[in-house]
Amino acid sequence: MNGPTVPTASARAGSLGPAPAPETVTALLEPPVGEATPAPAFPRPRTPEPAELNTPRVPRTLLSRLNSRALHTHFGTGVGVVILAVLLWRLGTGVLLDGLRRIDTVTLLAALAIGVVTTVFSAWRWQLVARGLRIRLPFGPALADYYRALFLNAALPGGILGDVHRAVRHGQSAGDLRRGVKTVVLERVAGQIALTVFGAAVLLTLPSPVRDDVRGFAPLAALAAMGALAVVVAVRMNRASTRRRGALRATLGEARQGLLSRQAGPGVALSSAVILAGHVAMFVVAARVAGSAASVPVLLPLAVLALVAMGLPLNVGGFGPREGVTAWAFGAAGLGASNGVAVAVVYGVLSFVASLPGAVVLVARWYTGLRGYPRTPSPSPDVSNAYVAPKDSTRLASSSFPFSADPREGRPMTPDSV
Repeated sequence: MNGPTVPTASARAGSLGPAPAPETVTALLEPPVGEATPAPAFPRPRTPEPAELNTPRVPRTLLSRLNSRALHTHFGTGVGVVILAVLLWRLGTGVLLDGLRRIDTVTLLAALAIGVVTTVFSAWRWQLVARGLRIRLPFGPALADYYRALFLNAALPGGILGDVHRAVRHGQSAGDLRRGVKTVVLERVAGQIALTVFGAAVLLTLPSPVRDDVRGFAPLAALAAMGALAVVVAVRMNRASTRRRGALRATLGEARQGLLSRQAGPGVALSSAVILAGHVAMFVVAARVAGSAASVPVLLPLAVLALVAMGLPLNVGGFGPREGVTAWAFGAAGLGASNGVAVAVVYGVLSFVASLPGAVVLVARWYTGLRGYPRTPSPSPDVSNAYVAPKDSTRLASSSFPFSADPREGRPMTPDSV
């Protein structure tokens, strides 16, 4: 008995029609020319490269920690602490404590007087730069804010937080944050220019531990710096877009108006010279208090080196690199490294005393903020629950920290946290 016949595979294929040619299959599978291959609905996981498989995780974790914000914030403080610890360990505390014991009332009054002169001229320089940038800044509020910034610089790590606060709050109170910050930056740049010019003249002419090195290195360094600056400016001007060129020209124009204009230039130069003379006078007073009998021409190069070291943001309340550089400079000049540390520490104490009026400004503004603005009355029951925008006085009264100020008086306002 014969069962039903089962068709073979070739018979089934023949019933479906002739098989397509290989070229036809390739044309159907490949996208037309000029069209991108569509992405799969579920992309395949990326296969790691052999180099990535062999890279350990420890260096990457270490690099991420080195780039953390906390390390950047506390790096300068740590460096300052290390410098002070090494100096005290190597040189001892005998001469240092002896210099601190010699600070008397007359010395403190002299420091306050020098501080008044330097701060008044600093506030005037700030006002001149702000006027050049067309920002209103009355002299009285500028003087108070500058004292406050000096106190914050001396009391907080880093040595620049007071200036940062002054820049931000001045820009906010003036209604132009960018120009407010540029005003403070240009004002500080004017001081650095004065220090550079005076320091180069002193280090090239007067006997100092670095005079021979400066005489041989200064011309080459100046030519190299000018050449590098010219190359950088030319490259940036050629590659920069029209927008960037306009921003660069605007920045240079603002710097010229703030520092080199007829209205601001003479005053900025005069105030910078007086401020620098005040800092040098404070260093000489500190040297005399610490027991150094060196003449003023001998102390001038050492004071310049100390002032340059003070510009480094690697300190604890101003202490750190200044003490290290002064110890080396005094030791190289034959005056004793321990005496150099004593002079630097006494200078730091006198500078802090000179900035103490800034603490009075903080307390006074805190008290004015507490007593000068009434609290917001509670809404009556018949008032709807609609949102009511707080007034300016309410915002100012809500801050009881002694950093508040009234922007209508032309003074910067300080945030609750610096």
